[in-house]
Amino acid sequence: MSVNIPFINEFSQLPEACFSRVLPTPVSQPTLVAFNHLLADSLGISSEHDAGLAAVFSGNQVPANADPLAMAYSGHQFGHLNPQLGDGRAILLGDVRDNRNQLRDIQLKGSGRTPYSRNGDGRSPLGPAMREYLLCEAMHALGVPTTRALALVTTGDTVYRERREPGAVFTRVAASHIRVGTFQYFALRRDEKSLRALADHTLARHFPDISPESESRYLELFTEIVRQQAELIARWMLLGFIHGVMNTDNMTVSGETIDYGPCAFMDNFSRSKVFSSIDQQGRYAYQNQPAIGQWNLARLAEALLGLFPGDEYDAVAAATQVLNDYSQWHQQAWESGMSEKLGLGTTAEQDRQLAEDLLTLLEQGRIDYSHFFHALAQCTEQDADRTPLLLLIDPAIPGDATRQQLEEWLNRWQDEVSNRTSPETAAQKMRSVNPAVIPRNHRIAEAINAGEQGDFSVFYALADALRSPYQEHPEFSKGPRSGEEVLRTFCGT
Repeated sequence: MSVNIPFINEFSQLPEACFSRVLPTPVSQPTLVAFNHLLADSLGISSEHDAGLAAVFSGNQVPANADPLAMAYSGHQFGHLNPQLGDGRAILLGDVRDNRNQLRDIQLKGSGRTPYSRNGDGRSPLGPAMREYLLCEAMHALGVPTTRALALVTTGDTVYRERREPGAVFTRVAASHIRVGTFQYFALRRDEKSLRALADHTLARHFPDISPESESRYLELFTEIVRQQAELIARWMLLGFIHGVMNTDNMTVSGETIDYGPCAFMDNFSRSKVFSSIDQQGRYAYQNQPAIGQWNLARLAEALLGLFPGDEYDAVAAATQVLNDYSQWHQQAWESGMSEKLGLGTTAEQDRQLAEDLLTLLEQGRIDYSHFFHALAQCTEQDADRTPLLLLIDPAIPGDATRQQLEEWLNRWQDEVSNRTSPETAAQKMRSVNPAVIPRNHRIAEAINAGEQGDFSVFYALADALRSPYQEHPEFSKGPRSGEEVLRTFCGT
C-alpha cells in the first residue's frame, strides 16, 4: 500500500529560521474522499491502493524521503501587523519536480499542531476542506493561476468550532507557499541572511530568467511579482471573484491564488459586495481588491528594500515607480480581458467606458454577473432576441428605466461588434472566456451539507461540472432561487 512521491525538498535546505520541522499528528480513521489522479501523474506520484493514499494524505504515514515542516511567516491581517504567524495547521511534506521540471510543494492542511498553532488544534473541518478542493480546481479550469487540490481525506475525528464538525485533511499543491508575509518575517527580525537566502531561492524557483549575477536582481524580482499580482487580481475581477481575506500572508510571490477561506463568486453584481463573515468593515470588498493588492505589495517593498541597489533614497524611488506601474498593469489586464468578455477582440479606447457603463447597469438591475456575460454571446446579431437578457433584471425593480438603458447599451455594444469583427467570431470568443458554470455559494453549501452527512455524490457531481466550466451544465449554471442565497462565508480555521 506504499505511495511513491519523488521528493527533492529544496525549501528545507534554506536556513532553519525559515521553518520548524514537525510531524503530522495521526488521525483515527482516514478515508479517501477525492484524489486528483491527473495532477498526481504530473507530479510522479503513484499508488495502487486508496488505503495507502488515505494513510499518506491524512498524515498517518509519512512517505519516504519527505521532510515535513511548518513554514514561518508574518502578516498584515486586516491592516494590522502580526509579526508571528506561520503554518498553524499545515505541514509541508516536501517539494517535487513536475513533468515540466517545475518545483511544486505538497502540503497537508489540517494535519495537527505545529510550533505556530498559537493554541489552536491544528485541525480542519470537512466543510472548508471541501470548499478549497472545489475552488482550487474550478479556478484552474477557468485559467486562473492557483494552488491545486491533490487529495481530500476524512479523519473520523470531530473538530469543534461553532459546532461539532467532521474533520478532514486537504492536500494542497503549489508552485510554492512563499508569501509576502514570509519576507516580512525576516525583515522584521533584521535577519538579512535568511531574507537574502529566501529571495535567492524565490529567484531560482520562480524567475529563472532573471540573472543571479545582476546587481538589480532583487528589484527585478519585485517588479515581476508586482506585475503578476496586478494581472492575477484583474482575472479575479473579470470573473466576479472575491477572495475575502487578502492579508499579506495570503498573497504568494508565485502569482497563484491561495487560501480559499471565505471567498465567493458573486451572483448579482455589486461593486461593494462582501461575503466574508470576518470582514466587518468591507476592507476586502470586490471593488477594493486591486488597491489592497497594491497595498500588500508596498509591504513587500518595505521588506525587500535593503536588497535593492543604491542607497535608501534610490531604493525607495525605484520601489515607488514599480508600485505606480502596478495600476497601469492591472488596468491593462482588466481592459484586455473585458474586451474579450464582450467579444470585441482588440482593445479600443472606448471599451473601458462601454464596460463601466455595463457594470453600472448590472448593479442597478441586480443582474447575475456570470449568467449575463454567458447569455450575452447569444445576442451578437443585430436581430437577436434580447428577452433572456432583459429578464435577468430583478423584477422587484420598479419602472422600465433600467430595461430601456440596457436596451440602449446593447445597441452600442452590437454596433462595436459589427464594426470590429463578425457576430460569429465574437460569439465564439465570448463562449471561450465567459463560463457557463462557476462554483456558486449555494451549490458549494449544498455539497458540504451532504458531505457532512456522509453523502459525497453532490460534491462529485459539482466537481465534475467545474472541470469544464465553458460547457453547458444546466443543473449547475443557474443562480440561487429565493431562499437559497448564501450571503456569508466563513474562514476554515
